[in-house]
Amino acid sequence: MVVPTVIVPGYFARGTEYTGLAAILREKGIPVSIVPLRKRDWIPTIGGRSIVPILRLLDKTVKQALAEHNAEQVNLVGHSAGGWISRIYLGEKPYTIHGDVTEDEGVWHGRERTAKLICLGTPQTSQERWTKRNLDFVNQSYPGAFYPQVKYVCVAGKAVYGQRRLGSWLAYSSYEITCGVGNCWGDGITPIVAAHLEGAENLTLEGVYHSPQSPGKWYGTAEVIEEWVGYLEN
Repeated sequence: MVVPTVIVPGYFARGTEYTGLAAILREKGIPVSIVPLRKRDWIPTIGGRSIVPILRLLDKTVKQALAEHNAEQVNLVGHSAGGWISRIYLGEKPYTIHGDVTEDEGVWHGRERTAKLICLGTPQTSQERWTKRNLDFVNQSYPGAFYPQVKYVCVAGKAVYGQRRLGSWLAYSSYEITCGVGNCWGDGITPIVAAHLEGAENLTLEGVYHSPQSPGKWYGTAEVIEEWVGYLEN
């Protein structure tokens, strides 16, 4: 039986932005659910605040997928921030750093329900003062491909070299705030060095941009999906 897949959207993205990606995976016979996020669901997380509201929706979606397909595990596909949010979901340590929930909240411990985690353009580190708090929790609690029973796959795009000039200034600024260096390669938002995890299966794809709104092909473009979908099918 094919393991169902749950897509975890990137920061401030709507679940509907991933319907094209989901449709391509379904055509390949992979059952797919998308965490049904709306932009307003992200508002409580602004400024580096707790992402517990997102974890609750992720946990609900995973449990619905397991029940619908009579499965014991899912594969998670996390785009951008959806990747590191998924790493919190996998973990056993209570995500209580913001003081908004108790240790028995129950929206983590997802590793037993997860076979694989595929991160697409995920910034696994951050130098930005607000995001850094959440990512420091992730990386100090679960460094690298932390759980041996979960297959980690990290996909980075190599499309834009960050420079302080017209056309690449956004990339430079985004890379610098993520990894501390602006002059490097990435997908226009996430630098390659930050998208990979020690111990994971790390891929770098030429000419791949960060999001569906990018000027060229992105992680959810049909030809790019072919580069990583095998990890869901095997």
